Amino acid sequence: MEVKVDSSPLESWLRKMGVRQERVQEQLVHEISDIIHRDLRDPRLGFVTLTGAEITRDLRHAKVFVSVLGDERARQQCLKALQSATGLLRGEFARRAHLRVAPELEFHFDYGIERGQRIFELLHSVEGDLKPRSDGDLILPEPEVREQA
Repeated sequence: MEVKVDSSPLESWLRKMGVRQERVQEQLVHEISDIIHRDLRDPRLGFVTLTGAEITRDLRHAKVFVSVLGDERARQQCLKALQSATGLLRGEFARRAHLRVAPELEFHFDYGIERGQRIFELLHSVEGDLKPRSDGDLILPEPEVREQA
């Protein structure tokens, strides 16, 4: 028979804090994305997508991850536009989330989508190298033999 011990009030509070932190984090991504797409009219923003956020336990600092469609110049321009709009984004988020203190926002690029696209391209190129047999199995290409000089 297993005896269940009640957790301390501190442990209970920390668990709740983790849930609140997660909830604010999700709301941050949703609200900031909405503000960017509806309220900001900066042409430097282009095609920007918020992919996630990390917020500290005290809800005072947040890293917001963005993905930008375009070249490196477009990414840098987008980052400058987001940094110049940080005050507006913080204030509007605090108002919408009913927070007394809005977190300090830091914007970082998320290269995950680009990495995924590159992996997809590599897999697609490898798929072309495989030759199907008549019985449905795949034949791997012969390895290249390099002569040593």
